[in-house]
Amino acid sequence: MEFNNKKLARTSKIINYIIAFFLCAFLISLTSIIMRDLNRTQIRPETETYFNVEKVDSINNVLSETERSLEFLWEQKSGIENKIILAKNKHNSAKKSFDNWIDTRKTVGSNKQDKEIISRANELDKLYKIEQDFRTKKLSIESESKTLNKKIEQLHEQSYDEELIAENKRNIAYKKYELNVFLTRLLFVLPMLLIGIWFIVKFRKNKYWPLFLGFVLYSFYAFFFGLLPYLPSYGGYVRHTVGIILSVCFGIYFITVIRKFVERKKQELTASQKERSKTVKIDTAEKALDNHMCPSCGKDFILTKWDKSNNGKLSKTMLIGLATNYCRFCGLELFKNCKSCDTENFAHLPFCSKCGVNINDK
Repeated sequence: MEFNNKKLARTSKIINYIIAFFLCAFLISLTSIIMRDLNRTQIRPETETYFNVEKVDSINNVLSETERSLEFLWEQKSGIENKIILAKNKHNSAKKSFDNWIDTRKTVGSNKQDKEIISRANELDKLYKIEQDFRTKKLSIESESKTLNKKIEQLHEQSYDEELIAENKRNIAYKKYELNVFLTRLLFVLPMLLIGIWFIVKFRKNKYWPLFLGFVLYSFYAFFFGLLPYLPSYGGYVRHTVGIILSVCFGIYFITVIRKFVERKKQELTASQKERSKTVKIDTAEKALDNHMCPSCGKDFILTKWDKSNNGKLSKTMLIGLATNYCRFCGLELFKNCKSCDTENFAHLPFCSKCGVNINDK
């Protein structure tokens, strides 16, 4: 027994889509786990792996020693600067004392003090020489510090060059890694996509289509969102290219199907009325009656009344319930009377709406 209950049909569609959605969701979840485990088999390349360890260690050791030497020089320079300040202060203090003593000697001079003048002058010279020696050491330390700074800069440049070399090697290895990940996923996902396309072509009218639909949705998701983003650099081009190819293929397929359907309908219309009546299915007849159209050619069977009284201008008025017994376009019988109670019924529904007798029984 066939059910033509619209509510049941809508509920069935909703249930079918729910089944397809949940199957798709669980397949995606399972695939994510599988892909995660597959990724663990591929070791992601890191920059540190490609360093020349001996050379880098040598550079770092020399760099550390040079920085310690430079730090030691800075400490020496700081100490010498303090000594220069002390020496300068002593020299200034001694010179001031000497100048005061000279002024006093001019007032009360004595020849005996000439030797003391020479002695004090020599003492000032010694203090000045000490200050100048410290300044010379400071200049020497500054010069040596500049040399060490240049050496440190060179060592940093060498270290940076080693990092660039390691980074370039890592980039080359990472491209290979991405390609391996993509190929691994491709071996898993591509058959799923091909199976999904095959399901669309072969099982669209199967009673288990919701299950097939769930797999189809999963296969397209796995291909366009689970695979192509891992294709190195040009994944977007591949995704759009594949989308264009699939669109063209499906377009050609559905255009071909529609043309075949149109040709088949044309051939059906050349058949006799009885032969065409036998090919009309109940669900098609129900939809045709709801939409007041012929189930064979699809044309409207409701008559339209034309009103010519408006100053010769045509206007049309729909006459509710006024329908033809035969299609005006293909000649198919649309309505006929029940042989039991003589009630008019749609000819392609099996039972009389008043007495329930099969109206197609002879």
